[in-house]
Amino acid sequence: MFQHKDIELPALSRKTIDGVRYYDVDDKPLVSITSVTSWYNRQIFIDWRKRVGEEEANRVTKRSTSRGTKVHTLIENHLLNKEVEPDTPGSKMLFKQAIKTLDNIDNIYALEKSLYSKELGVAGTVDCIAEYKGELAIIDFKTAAKPKPRDWIENYFVQAAAYACMFYELTDIPVKKLVIIMTCENGEVKVYEEYDKKTYMQKLIKYIEKFITEKLNEYQDCLLYTSDAADEEDSVDLGGRRI
Repeated sequence: MFQHKDIELPALSRKTIDGVRYYDVDDKPLVSITSVTSWYNRQIFIDWRKRVGEEEANRVTKRSTSRGTKVHTLIENHLLNKEVEPDTPGSKMLFKQAIKTLDNIDNIYALEKSLYSKELGVAGTVDCIAEYKGELAIIDFKTAAKPKPRDWIENYFVQAAAYACMFYELTDIPVKKLVIIMTCENGEVKVYEEYDKKTYMQKLIKYIEKFITEKLNEYQDCLLYTSDAADEEDSVDLGGRRI
């Protein structure tokens, strides 16, 4: 049986604005850390979609998202000490092979809980905060076809570092390390552990700065466009208001 800690964390609502997810914190929107990390790496995915074609990219994305959601749910229920019933052979295999690794988790502080940092201006939903091999960690669960090289998953550690900052801001409890558990279709379960939180917190600032700078540039371009349209006596609809 997995032990759980009684700790109060916020329940936040979410909304999407211009394709970006935000969390409502005290009636103010804080950008999702997932949106920030996705934005930072978006050119990689744009290039990939061009290379494989839209139809194949959509197929792979849909399959990966479905696989990840199913396995996440199985892992969450397992850690909640609930009976687990995989509904597909693929999700069953990915979950079953990860059980031995999941047994290294205990004293769980959070599972799929909302977190935020007013200081950083970001929020998100953490997979798990718990002790991993006796050390308090931010734990993220991933699925993949095969293990990824460590230098391919910088964004995973950046996101985990963000959760560490949010958790500390809300609770004054520091985590010892960042842990990514990746269960793969080739039969491997890869665990990536990182103790150097400072490096990824510094990278997190760069991710946030890039997001803010480029989103502001987008909005400025939009304002210039609408201004030009007005100069040409064209009418532009902005949220029900025509200018």
